[in-house]
This record gives sequence, C-alpha cells and structure tokens, in this order.
Amino acid sequence: MAEPTQEETSRILLIDDEQNILRTFRYCLEDAGHRVRTASDAAQAEDIVQRDVFDLCFLDLRLGDTSGLDLLPKLRQYAPWMRVVIVTAHSSIDSALDAIRAGAVDYLVKPCSPEQLRMAATKQLRARRLEQRIEALEKQDCATTVAELDSESPSMNLVLQTLRQVADTDATVLILGESGTGKGLAARTIHNCSPRAKDNFVVVNCPSLSAELLESELFGHRKGAFTGAIENKLGRVDQAEGGTLFLDEVGDVPLSMQPKLLRFIQDREYERVGDPVTRRANVRIVAATNRDLGEMVRQNHFREDLLYRLNVITLAMPPLRERIEDLELLAERFLLRYAASYRRPARRFSSAARDAILAYPWPGNIRELQNVVERAVILCPAEQVELDLLSIAETPERKARPRIGDALSLEDVERSHIRAVIASSPSFEAAAATLGIDVSTLYRKRKEYGL
Repeated sequence: MAEPTQEETSRILLIDDEQNILRTFRYCLEDAGHRVRTASDAAQAEDIVQRDVFDLCFLDLRLGDTSGLDLLPKLRQYAPWMRVVIVTAHSSIDSALDAIRAGAVDYLVKPCSPEQLRMAATKQLRARRLEQRIEALEKQDCATTVAELDSESPSMNLVLQTLRQVADTDATVLILGESGTGKGLAARTIHNCSPRAKDNFVVVNCPSLSAELLESELFGHRKGAFTGAIENKLGRVDQAEGGTLFLDEVGDVPLSMQPKLLRFIQDREYERVGDPVTRRANVRIVAATNRDLGEMVRQNHFREDLLYRLNVITLAMPPLRERIEDLELLAERFLLRYAASYRRPARRFSSAARDAILAYPWPGNIRELQNVVERAVILCPAEQVELDLLSIAETPERKARPRIGDALSLEDVERSHIRAVIASSPSFEAAAATLGIDVSTLYRKRKEYGL
C-alpha cells in the first residue's frame, strides 16, 4: 500500500444526524488515510471542535431540529482555520449557497459516490495546506526582518524591545532617525510581525509628491477630477486595506495636505479626489521621518495636532556611529550577502579594512555601509577585501588614531582604547569586563567621549 500523502494524514470532522451516512463517510475517508471523528448533533459537534483541532469539516445542512446554518458561525468562531463543506440534498441547494456566503468553502450534494467525497476532501485539504505554508512564510518574514535588525547595541536593543511590544497592536508608530538608519526596515518588521502580515505593506514616499499629487496617491481619484485623470484610480489607502500604510518621510508632507492626513489618521475616513463619497479604511499607520517634527511645529511648518496623532508610539533609530558594537557584524553580513548574490570570491575583510570600517563615522549610516561593502565585493578579485576597495574618505579621526608613544593626552588614548574595545567585544558587559570597569562607568565614559 502506498504511503499516505500530506493530505491523507489530515484531520476531518463529520457532522450528520444520520448514523448510516456518518458510518459510510467515515469508512471512505479513513480508507484514504485520514483521521476522522464524527458528531451526530450540534451540541456534540461544538464540544468536539473546542477540544480537538481539525483541518476540514463536512457539515450536514439539516441536523434534526437544528440547521447547519445556525451551527456554522459557531464552528467558524471556535476554529476559524477549519474549512467547512456543507453536505446537502438536491432540494436545499439554495440554502447551501447561503451557507457559502456565511463562510463555508463549498457544498457537496448527497447521495454522492466515495470518489466524489474523496475528491472534495482532497481539494479542500490542499487549500488548507497552502494556507499553512503561507502562514509559515509570513512567520519566516517576521523572523527574517527581526534578524536584519539584530544588534549588540544597548540603544538598538531598546528599540527592538519596544518594536516587539507594539507589533501585534494597531497603534500608530512614528519612527525617527537619520537617513539610512533602517527606518523602512523597522516599519516592515512591525508589519511582518503583526496580525496584518497576510495583507499588504504599502509605502507612500511623501517627499516626492506635491500636495495635489500626494492626495491622489494616498486616496485615489475619480475620472475627470483634474487634468490627466483619464480613469478612476485606487489610492495607496485602498491597496493597503487590511494591512499597513507606511508614510515614509512624513515630515515632508505639504502643510496644505496635513489637515486631510490628520482627519484620515484620526477617523480612518477619506474621499477620493473628485468623489464626494466618504470611505472608511481598515489600515494601520506607520510613519517615519528624519526631521525634527517638534522644531517644525514651533516654526509652523508642521501641525501640532498631526504630530500628536502620529506620535502614539515612537521608535528612535540610533545612528550607526552610536552602534559601534554592530559595525563589524553588519559589514560581514553585507559582505556575505553580496558575495552570494553576485557570485564573487570575497569572504572576509583584511585587518586594515576592518580597522577603517570601525574608525569611519558613517554619516550615511547603514545605507552607506551597505553601498560601500557592495561595491567592494563586486570589485574584489580575491577572498580578502583590502582597504583600497573601500570607498570611504580618510577622515581626521582615522588619521589621528593614536599609537603608543605619540604626543597625545591620556584622554585621547582612553577614548580611542574604549572605542576599540567596544567594537571588538561581543557585548557591552564584555567590554566593561575587558576594561576592568563596571557597566555604569562605561556608559558614562561612552557618553562623555561621544562614542
């Protein structure tokens, strides 16, 4: 006998008040390798569904004095993942269609042959397996994006802690930070780790659009609403329905557009350009900016009430120069990624290249580091990336790296030594142990030296 397929190892619940139907269906499905349980009335079915997990249910439309239509919503509540097929006689097909509108996935007309029953089961179980694979991929996406943000930096780990706490809520999140610090990756991670992950993550790039174009891009427009509007257009809000809308560089939204954005964030209501119909959206808002919104409010360039609506939860992404512990880790991660992507031989950095990476202040943050490493990997002819392949400037800091015996103050030597120890240690606590000081002292010195 052939080994059961994945569908043949599934769990099926049969609900019918006719014992001979239950017996026939059960034997047929068990012969195909399925695990089957039966229930002869609604109360028994509810009890079983609450105690066990099933992939598929065949539900008779008539259960004595009870209608399968009355039981279906309860089954959907107890086991929303379970696919329900209505079993009905020819005379009640209209009711079966009502059941499909109520959440059933298909109907089966009895009497039916064993082959028809097995085919119906196989079809729905394959659909269930596909749903499970998608769910697994979504969880993998969450784990992947969280891994991309993985850090040894205490300040970055505080950000990640907050991110994990808010991801499974619908709270509006404002992500602050310099260009290139990973604000977009943080926004996508919030989406991937949220209950909305199965729906779209939609980005609106605010700086690239005028007020009029931004309104159309966000909310859509009606044909003829303005010159060039030759057809009805859905906006980004429509595309993000059920998912997450990411407003990238929200600080650049024109002042004239801010009242409409405020209303949308506050009430989730909007109108398409040229269309008076008010619509409601089911989206989560995540916004990001590299601007000082508080200062913009003081200068009357940004609405204070809009800032309050955006600023429910704030994540402040630290610049790369404040994440010295992560420099080597990130550089090596990018090196291996691009070496695999471009099929290049590069596998490691020379000591001189590594020292230069640790000494450079990275004003362009992670994005600059990524670009520098990508270029070096592409041009590197060997396994080791040398210093001359790194397109980073010779900064005063690099030129002034102290050596024993140089005419330098103890403060300069201490600053450089602490920087190097932090960069080469696996954790902040390990760095403090190497230096022979406690963690609080290291934090104080780090702040004092601007490390």
